Amino acid sequence: MIPAHDSLQSGTLPSPWVRRFAPLIAEGGRVLDLACGNGRHARYLAESGYLVEAVDRDVDAISRLSGIAGIDVRRADLENEPWPYGGVLFAGIVVTNYLWRPLMGSLMASLDNGGVLIYETFMIGNECFGKPSNPAFLLGPDELCHIVRGHLDILAFEQGEVDLPRPAVVQRICAVRGGARRLPAG
Repeated sequence: MIPAHDSLQSGTLPSPWVRRFAPLIAEGGRVLDLACGNGRHARYLAESGYLVEAVDRDVDAISRLSGIAGIDVRRADLENEPWPYGGVLFAGIVVTNYLWRPLMGSLMASLDNGGVLIYETFMIGNECFGKPSNPAFLLGPDELCHIVRGHLDILAFEQGEVDLPRPAVVQRICAVRGGARRLPAG
């Protein structure tokens, strides 16, 4: 079992996985918070000195981020519209609690040399604890490793059950484009 952390679903605190690996992103770099929801990671990253592009299809959620220094918001339906970042490169990409497999190639192509991908979402087994339970939105065993292998260098990977305010089964990866990095304390 993965050690207990702050709530993955809390909606308020940044994920410990994101907090652990965000310092690997180039100082002051441009970071994409994909499917940002209420913006807990966008806020955290902006407060840490990054320039954040927060994207989500929920207009109400991203409207709460408008006007916050260091955050640009974009409304986009990532599952039904073209990839909005063609040709744009990011120093970091953060994705939590979201899975749309057709975007994975675009995500990796949008990571600049030295860029860091920090990804954390639910996997098979989570259906025993509630939602999401649809297999289309649950990663298979080692799936994030299989997706990024050959494209990015994997720095850290975890999968398994976590004890949160409600139990869940998750998968987490931190990977970089172009070379290994020193792992932050965890």
